[in-house]
Amino acid sequence: MKIIIALSAVLLVFGAQAQKKKKDQEPLNLNNVVIIGQMDDPADRYSVEISMTELFANAGIKSKASLNIIKQGGDSQALASDSVGTTLKSEGFDTYMIISVRGYDKRFKTSNTEESFSDALSRGNLFSIYQEGVVSVSFEYKFFRNGKLVRSEIIKCGNASSRQKVMRKLRKKVTKRIEKDW
Repeated sequence: MKIIIALSAVLLVFGAQAQKKKKDQEPLNLNNVVIIGQMDDPADRYSVEISMTELFANAGIKSKASLNIIKQGGDSQALASDSVGTTLKSEGFDTYMIISVRGYDKRFKTSNTEESFSDALSRGNLFSIYQEGVVSVSFEYKFFRNGKLVRSEIIKCGNASSRQKVMRKLRKKVTKRIEKDW
């Protein structure tokens, strides 16, 4: 009986902490977004940015891929510059979304550290969208407004036996997130 009471208390504490964490996050209420794929492979970056742009457009959210802002092979730090920020703001963009592959494991969690938009852009990416023999891919989505992180989420795509399946699963999961949370 004491064990049941102790387990119930532990579950209540963890449940309360999980609810508090969700409540602390600022609601996104996306109306516009600049999509930045943080991938080393240009083909992966193109695939992710164009797919996400398409999904947001289908949901009625104004979006723009970073490929339309900086040249291929250009430094993504240019997106954090005042001149590019002013230009994007005049076009009606105030939210930036950075997408990166965090790894090939289902156990990845979102980072609790506060980082600036510039710091996030300078971070490298070690993984490609698909790697032979890997079954799960974890994507990290970070949203920034006014240079500050407002939300960070992990989207996991399991049973990924090819690059096309990873992209199909990612599109399906992101579509659901756009409808429910973003």
